[in-house]
Amino acid sequence: MSAVLNTQPGAQSAASHRDRVEDQLGAHNYHPLDVVIARGSGVWLYDVDGRQYLDCLSAYSAVNQGHCHPAILAAMVEQAQKLTLTSRAFRHDQMAPFYEDLARLTGAHKILPMNSGAEAVETAIKAVRKWGYEVRGVPEDQAEIIVCANNFHGRTLGIVGFSTDPDAYGHYGPFAPGFTIVPFGDYDAFDAAITPNTVAFLVEPIQGEAGVVLPPSGYFSRIRQRCTERGITLILDEIQTGLGRTGKLLAEEHEGIEADVTLIGKALSGGFYPVSAVLSNADVLGVFQPGQHGSTFGGNPLACAIARAALRVLTEEGMIDNAASMGAYFLDRLRALPGPVREVRGRGLMLAVELEPDAGGARLWCERLQARGMLVKDTHGHTLRLSPPLIVTREQVDWACDQLSAVLSAT
Repeated sequence: MSAVLNTQPGAQSAASHRDRVEDQLGAHNYHPLDVVIARGSGVWLYDVDGRQYLDCLSAYSAVNQGHCHPAILAAMVEQAQKLTLTSRAFRHDQMAPFYEDLARLTGAHKILPMNSGAEAVETAIKAVRKWGYEVRGVPEDQAEIIVCANNFHGRTLGIVGFSTDPDAYGHYGPFAPGFTIVPFGDYDAFDAAITPNTVAFLVEPIQGEAGVVLPPSGYFSRIRQRCTERGITLILDEIQTGLGRTGKLLAEEHEGIEADVTLIGKALSGGFYPVSAVLSNADVLGVFQPGQHGSTFGGNPLACAIARAALRVLTEEGMIDNAASMGAYFLDRLRALPGPVREVRGRGLMLAVELEPDAGGARLWCERLQARGMLVKDTHGHTLRLSPPLIVTREQVDWACDQLSAVLSAT
């Protein structure tokens, strides 16, 4: 496992040296844009040469509150100077206030803190299966969970086993059974997939990685009703859609429903630290007993203090309302774009511009926007995802649309 690499730049430029080090030592599981970010503030990112960029990805919605929010930073520094980790073998003084803040905001009856979004998803799968056997009386090892095609719930082995993306599941099997895949937004397909052993429906309110795909109006209202009728746990993965991204605290509020289990992460820490949580009614998370599930770092004092600050600024500084108003304005501006635009869609500040198939691929347009000081993520070949921090202003939205218009009209 030895590697021969000259780590001294010598006559090479610093940029080419960085690229060479990343290419030789880093696993090639990402294809980032050719920009090296050195710092961030609010909606702006700055590269190593000092160039400024409008961030329209927000670290996949992990920095909804903006980069390096001073109040979250202060909470992190204060807590880091006192206590960072105890493990769950002992109680600590940040856990109860974290639970209270989160329950007050979301109405959750039980909370299980974890670290990454994928861990929250895996936790929910374990919990709902156990609930199915112990509460619903499903025969052992026969529990079934319905999921949607084109889903993205993470990259653990358990999760990719029910992905429909060949890049996610290819050559990683064998996979665990117990998942039934139906088209997203198709109520009839969901209803037809239900069996006596169906314990849950795991679904994103909006499919972000699939290209910001929204379900038909009324879909989740019907899903909620059917899940209640059949004793099925509705699990909403709000790791990307939650905490203000769609103009509501949780995306479920757009249809006036409540999930049985809600998964949150990413913006739960404002981008400072990995924090996620499973929120549920008492029945589902109530099945866990000591020793049956856990995490050394999950719910640690530093994570709880950071998450409390992240939630506080999100609500007290009007970021959710701003996401609603700026998202509506942004969407209207995007619908007036020139050039090879096939469709514009989104909700709140979770937006997408799908380009025509013959436009050369979305990556090309991301590179052109980067040259104009705007960082955008491509997805599914032809779609540009636009998700700036929730503090974005009308002037910044106008500027972003000007850059999009300039590149798209230059075809």
